[in-house]
Amino acid sequence: MPELMKGKRGLVMGVANERSIAWGIAKALAEEGAELAFSYQGDAFGKRVEPLAASVGSDFLVDVDVTDDASMDAAFAALKEKWGTIDFVVHAIAFSDKNELTGRFINTSRENFKNSLSISCFSLIDVARRASELMPEGGSIITLTYAGSNRVTPFYNVMGVAKAALESAVRYLANDLGRDGIRVNAISPGPMKTLAGAAIGGARKTFRYTEANAPLRENATLEAIGGTAVYLASKQGACTTGEIIMVDGGVHVLGMPQPENL
Repeated sequence: MPELMKGKRGLVMGVANERSIAWGIAKALAEEGAELAFSYQGDAFGKRVEPLAASVGSDFLVDVDVTDDASMDAAFAALKEKWGTIDFVVHAIAFSDKNELTGRFINTSRENFKNSLSISCFSLIDVARRASELMPEGGSIITLTYAGSNRVTPFYNVMGVAKAALESAVRYLANDLGRDGIRVNAISPGPMKTLAGAAIGGARKTFRYTEANAPLRENATLEAIGGTAVYLASKQGACTTGEIIMVDGGVHVLGMPQPENL
């Protein structure tokens, strides 16, 4: 079914480079006919995002710091001025001090805990509040999570807590915004070779473990994640909200490794 997103416009937040999950989603949406705007934070990321945006026909980039109200206000004001309304937002934003993504969770600092929860969870609520005002006919908000939210994953530490909060926020936002025809969902990929994933201690071992033990014996691909996002953003996902959709090769169903890896 080509052009599922024809005539739809939306914002993609969190593209860092061509290996970003957000980029896989953006590319899939563009291939289905969506018109995209991209956010970035700071000139360094802006220079990376600009050519990627251009490759899918977009020159609409906004510099956004999700911890700054004025920056957020300006970004959504720019969206309103240019398009008036939007149909979807992809929220692929998370952060924690990489020095605390090794070692023991019990050593999490107060400052990094607050910062991680603010950027990784509260930013979704803040984005949803602003985006919903530009969705008078309904829409779709998609975020990204990880199974470390409810199962202990080595070195994921405070990010596991942040993602647990994010998933709870998805459910509460889905309930709040459902009356307005706005759906809120999260995609939960398995380990990915991304800039963000590389910051977590033991990331390569986790990636190899999933590949060896998942029922499909492979990790998620950007294409698979992008396809899931298209479903959630399009009319095909019209009755899906408040969900955490696993795109991880099935590893989340396992209680232990495959017999050959015990």
